[in-house]
Amino acid sequence: MNSFSTDWLSLREGADHRSRNSFLQEQVLKYLEQIASLKNGPLHIIDLGSGTGSNLRALAPLIHHNQKWTLIDYDPLLLQAARKTLCIWADDAIYGKAKIKSDCDSTITPVTLVKNNYEIIVHFIQRDLASDLEFTLSESADLITAAAFFDLVAFDWLEQFCKVLKTSLYTVLTYNGKETWLPSDSLDSEILEAFHFHQGRDKGFGPAAGPLALNNLELLLKIREFEVITGSSPWMLGSRDTALIKELAVGISKAVAETSLVTHEIAKKWGEQRAKSLGCEIGHDDLFARYEKN
Repeated sequence: MNSFSTDWLSLREGADHRSRNSFLQEQVLKYLEQIASLKNGPLHIIDLGSGTGSNLRALAPLIHHNQKWTLIDYDPLLLQAARKTLCIWADDAIYGKAKIKSDCDSTITPVTLVKNNYEIIVHFIQRDLASDLEFTLSESADLITAAAFFDLVAFDWLEQFCKVLKTSLYTVLTYNGKETWLPSDSLDSEILEAFHFHQGRDKGFGPAAGPLALNNLELLLKIREFEVITGSSPWMLGSRDTALIKELAVGISKAVAETSLVTHEIAKKWGEQRAKSLGCEIGHDDLFARYEKN
């Protein structure tokens, strides 16, 4: 399974958080409110491909209940970064009932955070989801979440995931292949086609589903009688996102150059021009699939 740098994940977090589909998010919060009214103890959420914990930071403050999050990622360095970042983000970090400060700089041990007067217990698990999927989903949880994840996996993995999933799923920011850059350029369509080809390369799960991932995920879940709703969540990048636009352009141009579908010179030229773009829209979609136990 591939990993990403902490710098890239930090750079995109602001755009990720503001781009989430507000209607779907509200449906998820209503669902969790219903679950909380029927159980004792914290709500349990499992986050797949958690990176540095951005998904938790976006959703947890909106949930007005104590929570337990299990963050799962292949990269132990990202999990370590998640722990440190979450300790800084929280209003307080506690162990048992005693305040601690040094513990937030330790290895990947669980931590209990306080945010908006609610406790959030966070566990960190290093696991390869390409091979340990069924074991991961066997753990009891109230919700499975993921962000910018499902476009990285293979169609076969998606099928297996849906077969063993018996928990409601909320996934955000799945890339859908739509891009609009400003101002327009004659090279855009050629570059996008090559980028889509690169998106289909193996990201650790087999040939990636890329822009087709969410439609396939929706279909598979509906076949298994999940109640599924989707909504768009595009990045709308402008003057406040110059660093992200630049990094995105550089990343796309490098990926495109690796495909040999365009020359290195064309890819480089496009990347240099797009790094100075006034803005761009990068298409993503969110999905909430509600599981009703028989």
